[in-house]
Amino acid sequence: MKPAAFLLILLSHLPLSASTSKWQLIWSDEFDYTGLPNPAKWDYEKGFIRNDEAQLYMAERLKNTQVENGLLIIEAHKEKLRNPFHDPNSYRNKKETGDYTSGSLTTFGKHSWTYGRFEFRAKVPKGIGTWPAIFTFGNNKKEVRWPHCGEIDILEYVGFKPGIIHANVYSTSFNHLNGTSRGNVTTVPDADTVFHTYVLEWTPQGMAFFVDDMKFFSCFNDGTGEDSWPFDKPHYLIMNLAIGGAWGGTQGIDDAALPARFEIDYVRIYQEKK
Repeated sequence: MKPAAFLLILLSHLPLSASTSKWQLIWSDEFDYTGLPNPAKWDYEKGFIRNDEAQLYMAERLKNTQVENGLLIIEAHKEKLRNPFHDPNSYRNKKETGDYTSGSLTTFGKHSWTYGRFEFRAKVPKGIGTWPAIFTFGNNKKEVRWPHCGEIDILEYVGFKPGIIHANVYSTSFNHLNGTSRGNVTTVPDADTVFHTYVLEWTPQGMAFFVDDMKFFSCFNDGTGEDSWPFDKPHYLIMNLAIGGAWGGTQGIDDAALPARFEIDYVRIYQEKK
């Protein structure tokens, strides 16, 4: 995190608004169907992916990702399961079994966007060890790797810090590995019992983050180049529920809190009207 004074500068730099009046809807999923997530819009991350997390991400498994009653439900379970994506030569999937399962949806290879308003209505799960997130990576992640591809965390939450919503923007110059992360938090005491609206507004000049139309973090394009601002290229979306891991698991995992549900009412992507 940046010092408070610098955050105040960032927060005041962009006069962006959460109003939809200047935005045109270009893509959405209202989850107004039943069954697996729409395969024309979503793919799955599979196996063990990142951050030394404990969960095995499963694909096309209703127990972990399903749509019902107008909601996308990403559900984590305590269950020992053989890793169907096991590969002894894979750094990520060399584990043969997992003790937890969950889901992670991605638009990679299907849909990506440069700039826009990204809006979600969601309710995060309860429980120490849960780690839900909605975020983006640059489409070029495989080629240039993280953090050079850029990452935008629109909603991040860890169960051992109830009521605290995080937003972060990562690049080569600004990331937690070198102690220069750009981000902020806001308090939403009932985030795990009530649905709230989470918004990113992303323009060539910068980004602003909102909860229920209240801006709590902004950052800007300082014009110094791609190391600082790799955000003028397409990004794809990820929505997941991790268990444990390098951050989410720092206070352990409360198995009694499982199964845990990350519930999403809708996803709406807008671009500025011309």
